[in-house]
Amino acid sequence: MTHGNGTRDGGQLADVSALRPGGHAVVVGGGLAGVTAALALADAGVRVTLLEGRPRLGGLAFSFQRGDLTVDNGQHVYLRCCTAYRWFLDRIGGAALAPVQDRLDVPVLDLARPEGRRLGRLRRDALPVPLHLGRSLATYPHLSLAERASVGRAALALKGLDLADPALDTQDFGSWLAAHGQSARAIEALWDLVGVATLNAVAGDASLGLAAMVFKTGLLSDPGAADIGWAHVPLGELHDRLARKALDSAGVRTEVRTRVTSIRTNENGGWSVQVPGETLEADAVVLAVPQREAHDLLPAGALDAPGNLLEIGTAPILNVHVIYDRKVLATPFLTALGTPVQWVFDRTDASGLKEGQYLALSQSTAQNEIDEPVAALRERYLPELERLLPRTRGAEVKDFFVTRERTATFAPAPGVGRLRPGARTKASGLYLAGAWTATGWPATMESAVRSGVGAAGAALGALGRSRGLLPDFFEEAA
Repeated sequence: MTHGNGTRDGGQLADVSALRPGGHAVVVGGGLAGVTAALALADAGVRVTLLEGRPRLGGLAFSFQRGDLTVDNGQHVYLRCCTAYRWFLDRIGGAALAPVQDRLDVPVLDLARPEGRRLGRLRRDALPVPLHLGRSLATYPHLSLAERASVGRAALALKGLDLADPALDTQDFGSWLAAHGQSARAIEALWDLVGVATLNAVAGDASLGLAAMVFKTGLLSDPGAADIGWAHVPLGELHDRLARKALDSAGVRTEVRTRVTSIRTNENGGWSVQVPGETLEADAVVLAVPQREAHDLLPAGALDAPGNLLEIGTAPILNVHVIYDRKVLATPFLTALGTPVQWVFDRTDASGLKEGQYLALSQSTAQNEIDEPVAALRERYLPELERLLPRTRGAEVKDFFVTRERTATFAPAPGVGRLRPGARTKASGLYLAGAWTATGWPATMESAVRSGVGAAGAALGALGRSRGLLPDFFEEAA
């Protein structure tokens, strides 16, 4: 299998000894963080080899074939304020394939209410912050008048928090909300509606620092910040095919099915990266793998407290995929209250389905369900969809399956901030990238891309290369 300037499918890696000016960097890991780091380094004139153990790029945001369908392992969305991920889409030529809605509009169905009166909407007006959400909040039917007023007061208090204050990371968001007059209902029907989807934790389990960052940036920074974008094609089209094409064009040698077994310093002051049957010599290495893998590959002394990486917890996401023989959902997506169903997305066109409709249910904080058998999940979710979407009641279920990501994100628990390392290690020339590193963001595609740019920037400095070509989105959403 050939990708760009090199091949590896059981054969030998191409010669890496001929360094061009700018040195040679090896990026370990072909998720969004690794692809970003590789592109940023190559754009600055560094020769780059990208190594990925799987047969594809994209990390945990990927697609696979199921019969004639192209299925995403999970539904991924981003917001207009995700400036780094939007830069990434531009860089790979994929922005038009993952558009952002013109204006935030989220249908919220509450199954505890009578049919015909279940729909509420969270949407924005073309007004300055915080008035852009004022009318939506004032008419949001899932909260009482008093709850709506108290939400406004809590939002203003949140806006006043200093995200640079490390004390925020030690507190949980749920306690802070309760102390600021938020009822259990307000937390469920509003704060967790957003928080569970972005943080993969309920308010009581989430760091106040990370939650404040999400709400301040998404809802209280710019009127359009929370407008939602998502891929209208399979994720593999973006994160594998187009990413690979961009890497090839940048001169990056991409090697899939190539697992790194060790990383160590060599006698020249550089790095030796071991893969089965081959050693690559590098001036800089970016480790862009999950935190446990990074811990196992890090050489002694690279971090003061490498054990911190093992203390960063993980949280699962379950995706339930249902294919009906007819159209049962009229909107691109919706979210729900009073049911185990969280977010429902229409994946019909993106998957290539020709008849009927394909719905994907994205279930965050799925600790209690992640290992349940498919039959039990089918028994639970099909009746819930019948309660939620009346048109499903006479429809035939053509297929039902689940995808499970047991370690989909790092757990955004209070105290996680002090465990997340920056891009630089104590070992000269060795850098870390991944959504779990200290980006200030929760475990999102945005965090992954930011980490890749951060690691590339640190490496360029050490390689004596200009950082002038690096994207400058770090201040935009601060």
